Amino acid sequence: MSRLKKLARDLADAALQLTLPLFDTDRPPPVVRDGARLVRLNGSLVEYQLRRSRRRTIGFVVDDRGLAVTAPHWVPNVQIEQALQERGDWVLRKLVEWRDYAARRDRLTIRWEDGARLPFLGRDLTMRLDPSHRGPPHLDDTQLRIALPPGASAEQLRDTVQGWLQKQARAHFHERLEHFALEHGVAPRRWTLSSARTRWGSCGPDGAIRLNWRLMHFPPQIVDYVIAHELAHLRELNHGPSFWNAVGELFPEYRQAREWLRSYPDDMTIS
Repeated sequence: MSRLKKLARDLADAALQLTLPLFDTDRPPPVVRDGARLVRLNGSLVEYQLRRSRRRTIGFVVDDRGLAVTAPHWVPNVQIEQALQERGDWVLRKLVEWRDYAARRDRLTIRWEDGARLPFLGRDLTMRLDPSHRGPPHLDDTQLRIALPPGASAEQLRDTVQGWLQKQARAHFHERLEHFALEHGVAPRRWTLSSARTRWGSCGPDGAIRLNWRLMHFPPQIVDYVIAHELAHLRELNHGPSFWNAVGELFPEYRQAREWLRSYPDDMTIS
């Protein structure tokens, strides 16, 4: 199985998980926060916060804090629960999406400490503080040895490792750009590293492209997709059919890679 097919299968598995019940109905009811209420929706117990206001209709909001219901002062509780039952499918779907989103954020967040994992080109490295080591971080199989003392702060570790990642990005992006130039005859006028928080690449009208060094956390295929995407903009400065045809010529499996990247939380970076 190719890596992109495996990535696509993982995305499909994640989508299937969204259909699972929010709570196991065979387990005891969850602990309810102060001031919260419980309602059973399609067999699942759901906690929600009820707020009263001057609004004219019942409103529902689902976010990282859970479900909040805002209702007019004059609406009885039984009518609120009836409205929840009518919107039960939507509420459960949104709650599970937020739970999945939170789990992905936790899985992707880097903890800047000795022994923590560091995603690097599709594999996990282990960061090791090694005061006996001299010079820049050294990759030893899956161990990244960093010349810092055991008491080094998270900021020191982060700055040191990110500097190493940027150096690796320059070398890796250069090699991949050379590959596309040789194989497809397309190359930017110049390119630079980017540190944008959520934008993985960009292409300017002058033929220069910018590539985010944080792409080094992703599998090589995803890096290639982003590079191909920006190189295709050298031919088409839009996202129309001709543009995607150009991307397909450079990177035939772009659809799977695009979906994988879209699944990444768009309000965070992992370093």
